[in-house]
Amino acid sequence: MHAVLPAEELAVAALRAAMPAGMLLSDGADTDRYGRDWTGDHRGRPLAVALPRSVEEVSMLMRCCHELRLHVVPQGGLTGLVGAAVPSHPDGEVVVSLERMNRVRSVDAIDFTMVAEAGCILDEAKAQAEAADCLLPISFGAQGSCRLGGNIATNAGGFNVLRYGMTRDLVLGLEVVMADGRVWNGLRTLRKDNRGYDLKQLFIGSEGTLGIVTAVAFKLYPRPTQVETALVGVASVEDAMALYVLARRECSDLLSAFELLLRGGIEIAIGAHSGLDDPLSQPCPVYVLLELSAGGRVDLRRLIEDFLADAGDLVLDGVLASSRAQAERLWLLREVMVEAQGRGGRYLRTDISVPISRIAAFVSESIVALDAAYPDACVVTYGHVGDGNIHMNVVPPEGMATEGYDDLFHAAEAVIFDAVDRHGGSISAEHGIGRVKQRAFLDRADPLTLELAGRIKDSFDPRHLLSGGRILPLRDIDGGPAWS
Repeated sequence: MHAVLPAEELAVAALRAAMPAGMLLSDGADTDRYGRDWTGDHRGRPLAVALPRSVEEVSMLMRCCHELRLHVVPQGGLTGLVGAAVPSHPDGEVVVSLERMNRVRSVDAIDFTMVAEAGCILDEAKAQAEAADCLLPISFGAQGSCRLGGNIATNAGGFNVLRYGMTRDLVLGLEVVMADGRVWNGLRTLRKDNRGYDLKQLFIGSEGTLGIVTAVAFKLYPRPTQVETALVGVASVEDAMALYVLARRECSDLLSAFELLLRGGIEIAIGAHSGLDDPLSQPCPVYVLLELSAGGRVDLRRLIEDFLADAGDLVLDGVLASSRAQAERLWLLREVMVEAQGRGGRYLRTDISVPISRIAAFVSESIVALDAAYPDACVVTYGHVGDGNIHMNVVPPEGMATEGYDDLFHAAEAVIFDAVDRHGGSISAEHGIGRVKQRAFLDRADPLTLELAGRIKDSFDPRHLLSGGRILPLRDIDGGPAWS
């Protein structure tokens, strides 16, 4: 008699039989790295890991998973922060990693467009754009390891949003494999196309719940030939906002980054990196890291010098980079601060947005409330002023027992989110909802929004096999996997 195989093994065996050789991994030693993300906070065990090489293989895989009623979660570079790409479905999930689909298919320096596959690392796509004297302006700390499909799925933001917009503002077209394996070919590079519904926008920011993005057509820009970077100190967040308004008016559309960093974050960066010190002659309560970029015949150096001179008493101290190396060193403060803020352990990450005019009030109210409730915790505040996106993170007090972390994080998040609500903001500006922020999202969404979102999900993925339990609650449509 033949031994009865566990249901999971039957599922993997059926899938393996239908897939090309070498496409499916199921051994724990091979699949372990696909079961955890960059944070280390979210872990799961993949039912199997599929590594397709082409859109045809993704289509074949999804047809099989649809027939077998296997749940699927697509993955990019696993740099997300809300648990959206880590396997978590109670019936098990097949991870679809796009890492082998990593080609830039074309760069057109006349159209200023790029077509690239979803597994392409952002830095590599940016480098190929630069080689054609173009700019792909998506830019943030994880760009050396994140992949384009994940950028699309989360509608990634970053440093340059105030000038170029979020990822969705840069997407001209998409190629998407649907839950049943059909391929939607919306991979167009047209700048103007008004033929009915703009379906691609539904997939951008959907966190893998509606389809698997396999390729993207991006809008590019001329590569800047001049970049000027400055770090200035101001007395308060209110003064930083006044400086921002002045910069938008005086520097026109050449302002490409305006980052807010409170003093605590600067101290964390200096303490964590032996080669860093405060570039300013005196410590300041609030720092602004700003960047202007341009091509052509604009005298950008003169422009930023005149702007800083016009800022007058708003600027307590400042330094203007005289070389690319010095500019990179100023940006290193921002990068090291983000990497070092948790002291190597867990901490609360928030990713909120409020109207730009409310940033100062939001920051002030939230910090006062957090300091009063948790005086020994470390509140690290920084963000992208030009799009209203603030990261207010809470690091547990040194020596605090790890068993108390979750209670601290839950209570501190409630304080921050209450302030977000009062100021008409969003609990997620660029990281998405995933599983981590689902409860907070559902508590704030109005019934009609949830109804319409549910109808879209039902239409695109009627069996609810794609990224179940992300954004919307988990639903079992037709009795679970056919192989059980």
